[in-house]
Amino acid sequence: MSTKPKVRSSYRCTECGWETGKWVGRCGECQAWGSVAEAGAPTLRAAAAPVTTPAVPIGQVSVSESVARTSGVPELDRVLGGGLVPGAAILLAGEPGVGKSTLLLEVAAQTARLRSRTLYVTGEESASQVRLRADRTGGVHDELFLAAETDLGAVLTHIEEVRPTLLVVDSIQTIGASGIDGVPGGVTQVKEVAAALIRVAKTRNITTVIVGHVTKDGSIAGPRVLEHLVDVVLHFEGDRNSRFRMVRAMKNRFGPVDEVGCFDLSSEGISAVTDPTGLFVEHHAREVTGTCVAVTMEGRRPLLAEVQALVAPSPLERPRRTTNGVEASRVDMVLAVLSRHCRLKLYGCDVFAATVGGARLQDPAADLAIAVAIASSHLGVAPPRGVVAIGEIGLAGELRRVRDLPQRLAEAARLGFQVAVVPRDRAGSPASSRVVEGMEVIEVDDVAGALLTLRLDRAH
Repeated sequence: MSTKPKVRSSYRCTECGWETGKWVGRCGECQAWGSVAEAGAPTLRAAAAPVTTPAVPIGQVSVSESVARTSGVPELDRVLGGGLVPGAAILLAGEPGVGKSTLLLEVAAQTARLRSRTLYVTGEESASQVRLRADRTGGVHDELFLAAETDLGAVLTHIEEVRPTLLVVDSIQTIGASGIDGVPGGVTQVKEVAAALIRVAKTRNITTVIVGHVTKDGSIAGPRVLEHLVDVVLHFEGDRNSRFRMVRAMKNRFGPVDEVGCFDLSSEGISAVTDPTGLFVEHHAREVTGTCVAVTMEGRRPLLAEVQALVAPSPLERPRRTTNGVEASRVDMVLAVLSRHCRLKLYGCDVFAATVGGARLQDPAADLAIAVAIASSHLGVAPPRGVVAIGEIGLAGELRRVRDLPQRLAEAARLGFQVAVVPRDRAGSPASSRVVEGMEVIEVDDVAGALLTLRLDRAH
């Protein structure tokens, strides 16, 4: 008597494709909950099929159809690497209320003004609500078509009828496909809707911008495969208490991924900010304790930001450490270095550190400015005016070199700063490369040397 071999079930993650022999509640690869489901056994084998276009030598492939055209928003063109590429799929993600719809309505209106037909599909608002925003921001144009739809089939019909050069879908989580399991916004629905839109974008050379939501930890909501399907992934970020917004490229097949665009969001709409430094630096009439200006790099753009610190004796057994705009872990490290290597008694003090204008400093080059601001507040001695501090602090108290130092110094000199304190170049490069016209560049070895140079030593 023959017995059939037992078929073992296989389970696969619907987000990343990870496979396992038994069901688990959480994917072992992407750590997504509830995404592991039983995978059906393969029943078909891939067979040869007719090709859509014959293969040709790469030198004979035309690039005229993939030349970027301007979006009418210079800061967005900067991030995209030149503009909107025909057939490109762009994913724009951001927190609720940050201004994604306002930005894309401005892009759609500017594209329409360039005599390029644009289709704006909204699934979160009614057409009248979008029209009111367009009236307020001056985005009404005859070449800008608006549709309020939540069904994928209806969206595809609109594309067939309008035949746009730019398609904006706001947002992917609100569009559903009939015949597909799940609710709109679910893993299966998002994958199918995104795949259908991208397929149309590629076949008809339509630049498609898809709005995506983010989770509590700031990552893009939905399946991870969504980020792999699109050509460009942009993050739109900013503090709700500030008008300043930034677009950051996380993935870009047509340009750099280290660029950022700066915008000013107001009730009249959104406008590009080509020189955002003035938003993050206060112009004091006299020397002020507890302040120092850092020069950070946002992508390939140097940005000056003022760091302010307040150090006060604490009546608490465990003093408070409060930060805003700077990483709490880096402030803790700077405090430990100042206590150990500069002998500042900070362990019994409350320390508050913040930036001006809602700037977020993640560049390690801001370490020295944070240290100078804290030491200045603790000692009650103001650093000289017109000084910038640039450098990463090591645990031994040394200052480490940072990238793009000439660009940082040139930007500080352009804005009128006369003195820059930077780490010493131990590679022995020519002194001429460290000289900036109109600015004195002082090189120091460690944090203690920087404080002594700025007259913030304990003698004061």
